[in-house]
Amino acid sequence: MTRMLIVGPPGAGKGTQSKRISEELNIVAISTGDIFRENIKGETDLGKEAKKYVDAGELVPDSVTNRMVEDRLTWDDAAEGFLLDGYPRNLSQVAAFDEISSRLDVKLDVVLELTADTEELTSRLVQRAETDGRTDDNEDVIRHRLEVFQKETAPMIEEYRQRGLLQQVDGLGEIETVNARIMDALKA
Repeated sequence: MTRMLIVGPPGAGKGTQSKRISEELNIVAISTGDIFRENIKGETDLGKEAKKYVDAGELVPDSVTNRMVEDRLTWDDAAEGFLLDGYPRNLSQVAAFDEISSRLDVKLDVVLELTADTEELTSRLVQRAETDGRTDDNEDVIRHRLEVFQKETAPMIEEYRQRGLLQQVDGLGEIETVNARIMDALKA
C-alpha cells in the first residue's frame, strides 16, 4: 500500500506520471481538479459551494477544498493507497491535511517532487499552449504561474523534506525515462 503526494511546477508532467504511477502501483490517482469536477457535476453540496467560486472566476477556498479531499479519501478505491496531485499545495493545506490524515488514520509514505528547469518548462508550456490553441497562455502568464508555484509550494516542499518524506526526481526527458526514475526513487 502506498499513499503519496506528487508535486511539481506546471508542465513538469505530474498528470502524465500520475496515471503511470497509479497503474504501476495499483493505487488511485486523485487530482483536486477531478474532485472539483466530480462534485460539481454530481451537484453535491460541496460541488454547489465550489461552483459558486468557479463561476465567479475565483479560487475555491481551502475550507471547501479540504472537505472535498477528506471526503474523496473515504471512498473505497482509496483504501489500498492513493496518489494525490494538486493537494496540499501550501502550508495551510499541509496543516489541514495533517488533521484529515489523523482523523482518517492515514499517513503519507512519500512526497514525490518532479523538478524541472524553469526555462525548459517555459518553452514546453508555450509550445503546449500553441498546440492547444490557448492564447491566454503566453510566456508572461506562464512565467507568472511558475513564480506563483515556487512562492506557494517551496515552503510546503521544505516541510516535507524536514519530515523525511521528500523524493526529488528530474521531470525532464522522455515519459518512459522519467517514469523509470520515479520507480527507482520509490523503491529507494
